[in-house]
Amino acid sequence: MSLSGRGKGCRSLHLNEDNGRFVLLAVLILVYLLCGAAVFSAIERPSELRAHGRWNGTLLNFSETFNISLQELNSFLREYEAAIAAGIRADALRPRWDFTGAFYFVGTVVSTIGFGMTTPVTIAGKVFLIFYGLLGCAATILFFNLFLERIITLLAVVMKAVRERRIRNSGLLPPGIRHDFSAYSLPGWKPSVYHVMLILGLSAITISCCASAMYSPVEGWAYLDSLYFCFVTFSTIGFGDFVSSQDAAYEYQSLYRVANFFFMLMGVCCIYSLFNVISIVIKQVLNWMLEKMSCLFCQRCNKANAFLGRRNAIRPGSRGRKGRFNHQPESDGPCDSDTEGRRLSGEMISMKDLAASNKVSLAIMQKQLSESANGYPRTVCGSSRHNGFSGGVGALGIMNNRLAETSNSR
Repeated sequence: MSLSGRGKGCRSLHLNEDNGRFVLLAVLILVYLLCGAAVFSAIERPSELRAHGRWNGTLLNFSETFNISLQELNSFLREYEAAIAAGIRADALRPRWDFTGAFYFVGTVVSTIGFGMTTPVTIAGKVFLIFYGLLGCAATILFFNLFLERIITLLAVVMKAVRERRIRNSGLLPPGIRHDFSAYSLPGWKPSVYHVMLILGLSAITISCCASAMYSPVEGWAYLDSLYFCFVTFSTIGFGDFVSSQDAAYEYQSLYRVANFFFMLMGVCCIYSLFNVISIVIKQVLNWMLEKMSCLFCQRCNKANAFLGRRNAIRPGSRGRKGRFNHQPESDGPCDSDTEGRRLSGEMISMKDLAASNKVSLAIMQKQLSESANGYPRTVCGSSRHNGFSGGVGALGIMNNRLAETSNSR
């Protein structure tokens, strides 16, 4: 293959990098699922077989002791399973469909937790749930995204204040602005996405530990089971094997239900925000893997890539190559839609560069963090503002700016 042919191969690879990232992520998720299935099968399958053996022995002994056929006994058990689905238990439980029980149910619906302890059994209830959940889930996802924006703003302000205090105490601030920090924007500084991820992770752990300390004595669960319930609930997995606030009566019942609602709301919001930030790190890893894979197809890709534009991604280590070839830095102008708009997906520079310097700029998330801390909005291209698609972070920011680009292209 000629040199020009190799260059074309590299260019073709990078022009389709969005699709390559999507396919790579799909393959990695499939591998992740296969590995998870193998691990859980190895851990849980023996216990399942033992439980089946014990249950079959119990049925046989009961049938022989009370002279009841296995067919009649199984028919009775199927009736009991139907009763369980309707919310009937051997122990006294709270009513499923009084107002407070229905409020608990709709909360699990719109938050996509879906424990499964309470489900509609009438045709009218099932039809209403379809339309109710469609609007409610969409509105709740929007709420989570707006919550994420405000959490990022709060963290940015706090981290900026801490950095300003450190600079002031070190005596590095210029004399003219020593007592007026509002006019000082700390040029060159941007909060680290890794710091945001660490703070959100610690917050999620703190909320889970506090909630578990409440659930363990009130519900009678082991502390580890309470932590397990918190993760399953806050991540909206919602298996339903553990469900809080289901007994008919509790000591300080009203206070417990309010605290239960508070912990669930804060936990879900915090875990959702953490998932969005972790997804940025995952995308950075995908970018690094794609670049390594491109090296297998062309040994000269490191030189060729320095002159090739990339859409919607920042290659790890790309800053060093730009410096060697005197490539012009990206524009920060108000209408740089191909850089400012497309980088809203939140990619970052390489972790190697991050370790080498604590002043490197992480893409979009850090840009939004800095702008939130400095108190001015991110500049948006006029056409995006005209079409009404702008703003947001995480999944919401990606969707808004994709819609803006699609609208502009028309």
